Amino acid sequence: MDASGRGHTAAGASRGGFRAERTADGRYRWQLKAPNGRVVAITPAAFETAGEAERCFDGLRAGAAELTARITHVRDGIGWIWVVPGARNLPEVRSSRAYERYATCQNAFRRFVVLLAKQPPRDLPPRELAPRDLPPRELPERAVPLRRTDGH
Repeated sequence: MDASGRGHTAAGASRGGFRAERTADGRYRWQLKAPNGRVVAITPAAFETAGEAERCFDGLRAGAAELTARITHVRDGIGWIWVVPGARNLPEVRSSRAYERYATCQNAFRRFVVLLAKQPPRDLPPRELAPRDLPPRELPERAVPLRRTDGH
């Protein structure tokens, strides 16, 4: 883990937050973990460097309030996943697992957006941020836009 609290190896942060990992092919993928250690979101894209993975994550974090998701039924199984489409409609980030119910998947996406918005900017390490320095956060009053892709 580097000084900013971001992991770059398999031995990175074991609890919540951003983590970029090197894959077997030498490229990097990132994931976001909840404070309880459960992986909430992963990136399907592979990046050449850990810095590229961080820039992708920071771009999502900066626009968290405007994110929309497609909720789709999984192809080879039972359940629903959420996907945030990126450039050329390719997935930029997706849920780390399938959810049994559509509504549960919707709620998981909403929790992801809140968790993403709470992540500290890259130029401010987490240990330098004191709770009293952060503005109080509330859940948005408006619903996060979701699109069903199963025709209902």
